[in-house]
Amino acid sequence: MRVLRGLAVAVVTVLTVSGCSWFADGPQEITERFLAALASGDTAAAAALTDSPESAKAAFDQARAALEPEKIDHAVEHVGQSSPAVARYRLEWRLPGGRTWAYAAEAELYSADDTWKVRWQPSVVHPELAMRQQLALRVDTPRQAPVLDRDGQPLLEPQTVVAVLLDPAHAATAAKPLAEALKPIDASLTEQSIVEGAKAAQRAYSVVTLRQSDYLAVKPAIYELPGLRFSEQRRLLPVDPSLAEQLWPSIRSTVEAQVAGNAGWRVLTTDTGGGEVAELHAQEAKPADAVTTTLSRRTQAAGERAIEAVPGAAMIVAMRPSTGELLAVAQNAPADQQGPIALTGRYPPGSTFKIVTAAAGLSAGKVTAASPVDCPATMVVDGRLIPNNDRFALGTVPLSRAFAESCNTTFATLSTDLPAMALTDSARDLGLGADFVVPGLTTITGSVPPAGSIVQQAENGFGQGTVLASPFGMTVVAATVASGRIPVPSLLRGGVTEAKNLGAPVRPDVLEALRGMMREVVTGTALRDLPDVRGKTGTAQFGDGSDAHGWFVGYSGDLAFAVLLTGAGSSGLAVEAAHRFLTALG
Repeated sequence: MRVLRGLAVAVVTVLTVSGCSWFADGPQEITERFLAALASGDTAAAAALTDSPESAKAAFDQARAALEPEKIDHAVEHVGQSSPAVARYRLEWRLPGGRTWAYAAEAELYSADDTWKVRWQPSVVHPELAMRQQLALRVDTPRQAPVLDRDGQPLLEPQTVVAVLLDPAHAATAAKPLAEALKPIDASLTEQSIVEGAKAAQRAYSVVTLRQSDYLAVKPAIYELPGLRFSEQRRLLPVDPSLAEQLWPSIRSTVEAQVAGNAGWRVLTTDTGGGEVAELHAQEAKPADAVTTTLSRRTQAAGERAIEAVPGAAMIVAMRPSTGELLAVAQNAPADQQGPIALTGRYPPGSTFKIVTAAAGLSAGKVTAASPVDCPATMVVDGRLIPNNDRFALGTVPLSRAFAESCNTTFATLSTDLPAMALTDSARDLGLGADFVVPGLTTITGSVPPAGSIVQQAENGFGQGTVLASPFGMTVVAATVASGRIPVPSLLRGGVTEAKNLGAPVRPDVLEALRGMMREVVTGTALRDLPDVRGKTGTAQFGDGSDAHGWFVGYSGDLAFAVLLTGAGSSGLAVEAAHRFLTALG
């Protein structure tokens, strides 16, 4: 036993003395460490495992700077064990924008003084990379696609714009001549606004972005001003800047990714002068298809022409009742100054709301279109005097005539004879109070809260009180009467609108009565020469009651629309605008 123990000790001693190269890193381990360091971005550690660390690190750093990888995956496929040994492996570069570049490569390793080294040569990075060459990434951005109307006419097209950038240090010198040169293009830019904007900017201040034609017009006056530089880019711009001004920012932000397409890209080797030597990988650009909207340039233009000369804020919204497709959102200049109020403004709907009150009474079985109703000049509800316009009186007449003549006292009486939630429910059944999330648009239909008192319920019955609606919301109401169901509005083909808070379907007999009553309204207005038009006029007091908005809400065939002229005083001017709009459409 003593001899065996001694032999064992001797063997262990021999292994310890002579086996240092057995336990040192071999070619497999060096290859793994080399690739792991290269993949992690530790170019110094990767280069230290080669026989030319300085040259290797420079090449690794250049490759990473040129390609900016988010991640590099690697896999060792085979490593020889005798010197020199060949290591075969795969590299997969994960580049920005979801790009992937993968290929096989190999390196030669050799042992010197019991230490394995990677023999440095550029082909370690890629088989086709040679001495005095570099890697380069080239991106081929496809031309943006346009945005079209429903008939294929361009609404937005990619155009070159020039951003005018100002170094804040030169604002005091450049602001005045810059503002004077830009005044014909943008009168809101002043010497003071430019100086203040530059002062607040932490870096170059973006003064304005100009269409290329506008830039070329002012270039002689601004190009040599101190502290200015200019940056070109492509942007979707309206073909007609005066058309649907409030829609373009929302549409553009919604579709920018869709119209950009997928950029093509190539990985190249270049010489020391940057000239292309060889293409290592290529992915072709994929241009996007045009985005089609539901808008009609013809309908939009007709709407804008119909209200262009109106002195106060005016707007027209039009849609197809059968589909909910928006055809036009027209506003004049005073309205544009307030934002997209045709879609999101909330106004008392006045007598146009009598569509809702009539529907509630008809649905409850309180009245029919032929029911005799009283229309006195005034009435008092719990101490509140409710008059008709100019205090006209009709006596006892059919409901249809009281509707056509817009008798406030009749509908105040009718509404107080209904349950507290009747008007709220009827409005929701007609789409007023519905919430729509429309791709490319922000919309508000309106609100019809339950009345808190009998007086409020009476006022709500003729569209005053706490009732509010947008032109968009009243267009939905008209479209619901026309089609028999609440339309789900849309703006972009292929977009899916989310609809919430929709009411129940309105009974066919109620719809039929409303349609007949709305035709009787039209026969007493300037629209009487248009045989297929049905609608409701509305005068809505606001503020202290001394002024009023003018409304007309209606439909003709598969076209529903709402016209609102703020501060017009009466519905007459809104009816005239509707006539101009409809006759322009033929």
